[in-house]
Amino acid sequence: RHRCPRKPTRIYDNGQQPCLTTEYVEKYPKYSNISPPWSCKPKQEHQVHCGKMEGITTFKSDYLPYDIVKQPFQVQEEHKPKVGERELGTTYQKDYNAHKIQPVTLIRPLERKHTTGGKLDTIPTYQDDYRSWEVQRREPSKVEHIYHPPTEKFGNSTTFQDDFVPRELNPRQPFKPLCVAKISDVPFDSATSHRTSYTAHQLEPKFVRSKEEYKPSNQPFEDLTTHRNDFKGLPGQLAKSCKPENAKVRSIARFNGVTEFQDRFQPWLVSLPEVRKTKEYVPPPGKMDFKSTSHLDYIKHEISPAVPIRPVSNGRTTSAPFQGNTTTKEDFKAWGSCRQEITKKQQESPKPTGKFYDLTTFKSHYIPHQIIPAQSFKPVHAVVPNSAPFQDETMYRSEYTPKKREICPANYPSPPGYVYVNTDYHGHKFFRQFTPEFSESNSNPISKEVAVVS
Repeated sequence: RHRCPRKPTRIYDNGQQPCLTTEYVEKYPKYSNISPPWSCKPKQEHQVHCGKMEGITTFKSDYLPYDIVKQPFQVQEEHKPKVGERELGTTYQKDYNAHKIQPVTLIRPLERKHTTGGKLDTIPTYQDDYRSWEVQRREPSKVEHIYHPPTEKFGNSTTFQDDFVPRELNPRQPFKPLCVAKISDVPFDSATSHRTSYTAHQLEPKFVRSKEEYKPSNQPFEDLTTHRNDFKGLPGQLAKSCKPENAKVRSIARFNGVTEFQDRFQPWLVSLPEVRKTKEYVPPPGKMDFKSTSHLDYIKHEISPAVPIRPVSNGRTTSAPFQGNTTTKEDFKAWGSCRQEITKKQQESPKPTGKFYDLTTFKSHYIPHQIIPAQSFKPVHAVVPNSAPFQDETMYRSEYTPKKREICPANYPSPPGYVYVNTDYHGHKFFRQFTPEFSESNSNPISKEVAVVS
C-alpha cells in the first residue's frame, strides 16, 4: 500500500552511482565565476496581515435580529366514518355477460421432411430450352454514296422571289387622341362635409403652472458613507519592490577556451559558380519554301454578291385626311355623368331616455342556498408511541469480528524489527527484517533479508 513520492522511472536498479560528467562539460569548461541572473519572480509565500480584523460588517450593523414568533398549530378534526353499508355494484357488472372461451388452435403448418437420398439434376429449364445457335455475322447493306460536286453554276430563283411582288407601302396615320387635359367651365364647388357639419367652439385659455422657486436646505450636507464610517484604514508599510538591481557583470580576464560555435562552424574554401555560355544561333542552309497544301490545292472562284430579298421601301406620304370613324365610336357614345351624393343611414330606433333597469333574469330567478362544506377524511398525523424495545441488531453487528490495524513500516524513520542496509541513487532506503528462528542443533537466531522501501 505504500507509494513512493519520488516517482522512479526505472524498474530495476543496477546499483551504480550516476555519472555527472559529460563530453560537453569536459570539452567546454565554465568561463570564470559568473552566477546566473537573479529571478524576478516573487516567492509563493502567504503574506500574513499584521493588523487586527474587525468582525463588524455593514450587514451586521444594518440588519438587526428580530424575535421570531412561531405560527399556531391547527389541530385537525377526527375522522368519523359514515354509518351504513356501501354499494359496490357497477353498470359493467350488471350489463356484462360472461362467455366461455375455448383455447385458440394453432395455424402453424405441419413440418415437411425433405428427402436427401436422390440425386440432384443441376440442369435448369432455361438452360435446357434455350440453347445457343450458331449465328453468322450479317454483312452491312449500306450503299456507299460518294459526293460529286456540281460543275455548273447555281442560278435558279427561289419560290419567295417568284411569288413575292414588291408593292408600295401606305403608312397609317395614328388615330390616338392627344393627351391634353380638358378644362371644365363649371365653377369649383369647395363645400365639404367637414365645412358644413363642423361648428367652431371658443377654446378656454390654457392652464399654465407657475414655477416653484428653489429653496436650499439650512442643514449641512452629510457626505459620510457607510464605507467611510466602517473602513477607516489601517496603518501599514509600503510594498517592497521585488525588482533586482540593474548591475552589469563584467570580467577583465581574457577568454582562452574554445566555444561550441568556433568548434563546429569553421571557414571553408568556397569556389565561384561556373558561368555557362549560351550557343550562338546558326540559321539552316538553303531557301525556305513558304507554300503549303492549302495554297496549292485551293482554287479561287468568282462569286457574285447575294441580292437582298427585302423589298424597297418607298417613303411616299398622302395628303388625304385620316378617316378615324369606327363602329365603336358611333355605337358607344359618352354619356353625361354627375357625382353621386353620400348616402347616410337613418336612425332606426330612437335613443333610450330615463334610468337603466339593470335587473337580469339570473338575478330575478336565482335562489341562494346554504353551502355545507365537505368533511375531510384525512387521518390525523399523530405519532403513536410504542412501549416495546427497538430491535437494532443487524447482521454486521452479529458477524463482524474486529481485526488489528497494521501500520506500514515505511511510515517510521527507523522501523522496529528491521536493520538498515543501504540507500540507492533515488533516495530509497533498504532495510532487512530480523526474525529469530531457532534450529535443533544450534540455538543462535537466523536473520532473513527483506527489502523495505521508505
